Amino acid sequence: MLKCEQNLNEVEQKVSIMPSNENILLDKNRIVWLVVGVFIGVIMGVGGMTLRKQVQPAPIVIVPPEPTATPEPTSTPGPIRVFVNGQVAEPAVYELPPGSLVEAAIEAAGGFAAGADTAVVNLAQPLSDGVQVYVPSEEENVPAPLAVVSKPNTSSATTSTESSAAVGLININTATIEELDSLPGVGPSTAQKIIEYRESNGSFAAIENIMDVTGIGEAKFEKIKDQITVGE
Repeated sequence: MLKCEQNLNEVEQKVSIMPSNENILLDKNRIVWLVVGVFIGVIMGVGGMTLRKQVQPAPIVIVPPEPTATPEPTSTPGPIRVFVNGQVAEPAVYELPPGSLVEAAIEAAGGFAAGADTAVVNLAQPLSDGVQVYVPSEEENVPAPLAVVSKPNTSSATTSTESSAAVGLININTATIEELDSLPGVGPSTAQKIIEYRESNGSFAAIENIMDVTGIGEAKFEKIKDQITVGE
């Protein structure tokens, strides 16, 4: 009897040591939630890293502008000098702005003098450096189409062999009105008088004979004597 009771007690102890079905189910549930928790933690960690990458602003790249080409300096045109003579108030050499017209030259010289033939003066004609503006008188009877602006004579100018005995010299016996007009102090009307004189009196024997032409005195002869010839 006593032995049976001992065996029964051992069985009960063993049964009490063995886990019950409820304990086993509870352990399984704990394992499942643990796995789910780990899985959720992994997902949240990966998502957080991805979100941080997306939130980070793009790097700022500073691109310096391309250097602009420095424009080459351009020369500013200087003033021009124009000789104004004839029937003007104050004949002289005047300094005018570039691109000036004959009108500006006449105004600089004090305007037309009494008896000036204004009909042959083209006030809108442009000027260049070194030109001469000659205003004839009404008594000279200069044709209206004749220009009153003449370019300066240069030694490099090409002249015909008939009108020049040497390079740069104008033959006053054969020169045209344009060639005579290029002489300093000789305007279109005086050039016309030179031609009319030689047609009436024959060729000039010496360059000094040009002073026989009305309007050419010693002062004007001194200006042109080194630029004229009578040929051989």
